[in-house]
Amino acid sequence: MAPQIEPQLLTVEPNYRHVLRARVALTSFIVAIGAIVIDQTLLRDTPFRGVLSIAVPLIAMPIVLVVPQRRYLRLRYRLTNQILQSVQGWLFQTDTLVPLVRVQHLDVTRGPLDKMFGTASLVVHTAGTHNSTVTVNGLAPERAAEIREIIRENVRSDFA
Repeated sequence: MAPQIEPQLLTVEPNYRHVLRARVALTSFIVAIGAIVIDQTLLRDTPFRGVLSIAVPLIAMPIVLVVPQRRYLRLRYRLTNQILQSVQGWLFQTDTLVPLVRVQHLDVTRGPLDKMFGTASLVVHTAGTHNSTVTVNGLAPERAAEIREIIRENVRSDFA
């Protein structure tokens, strides 16, 4: 019998870049506000007053521009007859293989940013305790639902 050829790792939706960028921008904004508050209260009477108010936003700008794009470029997934594979991470890469026979239940989630940019996440809950939840982010909502149904049918046929 010839070996089965595995499909290539697939990229997530391009709009997921915007979700990642909005999340990083929101976090950076909160950190910048905190830096300004610290600058204006704790550093008010020191020669360092104003440094945080200028430095933190200047550092945040390239982070907002670079980090989401790098994270997006490293998000991949693959579904075969036997496994779901999720690859993610920029500095620290995680390559997770989920045997479909271990799947307990599946969720498709969409937060406000996902709804705004037309993306969704597939959350796969498996048997076991370590890494028992695997999330594939950045899917089109229809694709997330399709994968959920494929896995659900596969799980159901394994017990039939």
